[in-house]
Amino acid sequence: MSPTFSKSYSRREILGGAAAATFAFNFLPARVWGANERLRFAGIGIGGKGSGDIDQAGALGDVVALCDCDDKQLDAKLKKFPGAKTYHDFRRMLDEMEGKVDAVTISTPDHTHALAAAMAIKRGMHVYVQKPLTHDVWEARWLRDLARKHKVATQMGNQGTAEDGLRRGVEVIRSGALGTVREVHVWTNRPVWPQSPKVVSRPTDTPPIPANVHWEEFIGPAPMRPYNPAYHPFSWRGWWDFGTGAIGDMSCHTANLAFMGLELDYPTSIRAESEAPNPETFPGWATVHFEFPARGNRAAVKLTWYEGKLPNGTKNLPPLDLFHGEKPVDSGSLTVGDKGVMYSPSDYGANWKLLPGDRYAGFVPPSPTLARNGKGDQGMKNEWVTAIRGGPKAFSNFDYASMLTETFLLGNVAIRAGVPLGWDGPRFRLTKGRKEAKQYLRREYRKGWSA
Repeated sequence: MSPTFSKSYSRREILGGAAAATFAFNFLPARVWGANERLRFAGIGIGGKGSGDIDQAGALGDVVALCDCDDKQLDAKLKKFPGAKTYHDFRRMLDEMEGKVDAVTISTPDHTHALAAAMAIKRGMHVYVQKPLTHDVWEARWLRDLARKHKVATQMGNQGTAEDGLRRGVEVIRSGALGTVREVHVWTNRPVWPQSPKVVSRPTDTPPIPANVHWEEFIGPAPMRPYNPAYHPFSWRGWWDFGTGAIGDMSCHTANLAFMGLELDYPTSIRAESEAPNPETFPGWATVHFEFPARGNRAAVKLTWYEGKLPNGTKNLPPLDLFHGEKPVDSGSLTVGDKGVMYSPSDYGANWKLLPGDRYAGFVPPSPTLARNGKGDQGMKNEWVTAIRGGPKAFSNFDYASMLTETFLLGNVAIRAGVPLGWDGPRFRLTKGRKEAKQYLRREYRKGWSA
């Protein structure tokens, strides 16, 4: 089935998060809460990162429902929220709690992000979804459209977005302090989970499903396969059916500073170099090249993503001369202009320096144009709740987050397809590599799992 969407969005609409903070216009949800009215939250996926997400939301309202495929996670979280109803299947929870839940945090494995979010949005629930927003390219566009249609407040959990340092960096990039920027380099320490070249096929043993694990609910919309601890609780990230690999896991963090600062939107060309892909797990290394066209008075940009270790055993990194003598860290980004370089030696873009240092001695940052937050992960929930109550859109709302996610998931499509891609973003259409790549834009959900 071909994807259809209600409209194409302009770059200004896409970058609604930053625009909202800059110009202070308000988001108008379908319902506005009174100042003293408490919000009712539910958590879908409450282990690991999800534990912190629902705790932080719970600090801003009441947690009334919890959902997880693992009883151990539910039992642990019930100690903090003893009055919450518990579920293993988010479909059932969303049906039974419709009208009783105002907002949902979703922190499941990547392959269920979009379905859980779409079902909540269609019921008028505001959603906070961990990064990456979706598992598939098509799903990113789908969620953006649904959120606009149902007028819900949204936020993706790339918590560096709330850091004041990132927002200052965005202002510096936009001020022109780097000159004309034509290239960006982003790299990561991922993968840190099992995948190729060590794991390239499914395990053949079929141990019994632990009593605490509800396997049907873990698999969700993915094709059914036997239980194995190679997938749950953490190692799912390296499998195509469940995760989005290194680029999905970390690009929404590490590329965020440059993407927002340069106001990038749809790439027009994506090309990947990698270890030969296998049908089960992500490759051991990949370098992905994205090309973005000129935008207004901004030049065209080439962004390169690096992950894993090269066949010779060395870390996959940008050219060392771009560091101007600085030591490369495990994860970071370089935004390269014709006057200088912004080097961020962190996953979140909150810390950065301008290179070469002597050229920027005494540099005075531009006057602030973006609202400050400075409260990290809790600040992301604070912004989301403010939007729910009718305030400005959160910075990583789905207009922005879906574009960021879509862009980098196209990198996974290029890896799997093995050919260069051309992309017509406004029309959601491959202009090059269609035959090889179309199948990877959108998967079919397993029977019984649909929105």
